[in-house]
Amino acid sequence: MKISKIMKITGIGNYFPKKILTNNDLEKMIDTSDEWITTRTGIKQRRIAAEDESTSAMAAKAARKAIKGAGLKPSDIELIMVATITPDMNFPSTACLVQAEIKAFNAASLDIGAACSGYVYGLSIARAYIASGVYKNILLIGAEKLTSITDWTDRNTCVLFGDGAGACVLQPGYTNSGIQSILLGSDGRKGGLLYIPAGGSKMPSNQQTVNEHLHFIKMKGSELFKVAVTKMTEAAVGALEMCGMTPDDIDMLVPHQANIRIIRAVGKKLKLSDERVYTNIEHYGNMSSASIATALNEAVIKGRIRKGNIAVLTAFGGGLTWGACVIKW
Repeated sequence: MKISKIMKITGIGNYFPKKILTNNDLEKMIDTSDEWITTRTGIKQRRIAAEDESTSAMAAKAARKAIKGAGLKPSDIELIMVATITPDMNFPSTACLVQAEIKAFNAASLDIGAACSGYVYGLSIARAYIASGVYKNILLIGAEKLTSITDWTDRNTCVLFGDGAGACVLQPGYTNSGIQSILLGSDGRKGGLLYIPAGGSKMPSNQQTVNEHLHFIKMKGSELFKVAVTKMTEAAVGALEMCGMTPDDIDMLVPHQANIRIIRAVGKKLKLSDERVYTNIEHYGNMSSASIATALNEAVIKGRIRKGNIAVLTAFGGGLTWGACVIKW
């Protein structure tokens, strides 16, 4: 059996819920304004999943598109990975639920809990499996229903998050195009900057945790800002160095869509023009694990990333985790 050391993205698919929540809508819900939100975050609207629309349901819809785009059938998929911090339930895994929904019964299934860096972490896991020859058809999905863990009384966080899913099929490649390098990192000492306090074994759910809103995202935004910019920049540079490149080689940077000020700061540090930094945060907000997945797919669909281009993904999220990936399209 010929084993490839290169992994390629051969199929892509996005899914976004139909409901749109604009900044003007939020003005009627909390003490905020369109100007305040736009200036500080770059977000104008976000998608909101229906009450009966789960993370696995959105993931499955994106997955079907990716599988079809790769020219495969669900039965061809050997491994399903779902990067998410909003699983349908603690177990079974969201990946198992997606498997059942799309009828990919020949696949192993697992979830990845690396928050906003989850999709890049997933690419790294897939690359190792493909490079070792264990699997040749892998489905990776970034999917989130962040509005289910958003405190709609907290004006500092509820304006940020949205729902959606992005998927890709990963296969061996036998040319020099594909994933060139991946760099990952984490610092658990700073996990308290972005987390959900209750609902796990440390603080099980009870009436008090519900009353105190401890099942929602808690974030220290100002402290996260500097760390995010530093780590996303360092990760991108490090991943480029691993394959003998520099920021000058970047045709398109696809950063995690957390905050437009973070995105611009990273672009500035890498000395990239706005045209070389892809953003869709204005339309979708922060979708955690789904942000880079959907942004990369959208950039390809719109022709912003073309054959032969060098695309760099860079992410930062709760954990704290970070990572970057260099792709020759």
